[in-house]
Amino acid sequence: MAIVGQEPEIDTLTHLEERIQKAVALVSRLRQEKEAALKELAATQQAYAESQKANAQLADEVESLRSERQQVRSRIEKLLGHIDQLGAA
Repeated sequence: MAIVGQEPEIDTLTHLEERIQKAVALVSRLRQEKEAALKELAATQQAYAESQKANAQLADEVESLRSERQQVRSRIEKLLGHIDQLGAA
């Protein structure tokens, strides 16, 4: 009869052992997923920083081109004014 009483106890230990193994596997998988997510986050942050830098450079270039365009426009207007003076003279 002692053997029959030990079977539920062995089943309980086996069940507990299985649950612990599943928990360990889950924790291991979650750690790997966390590490992968952290690597992806770092790569995304790096890409974001690079795109922000490129955006700032492009904004500076646009501003420079606008200024240059305004200078060219002013010079052309002056030249047209000189041409009008020649025609009127």
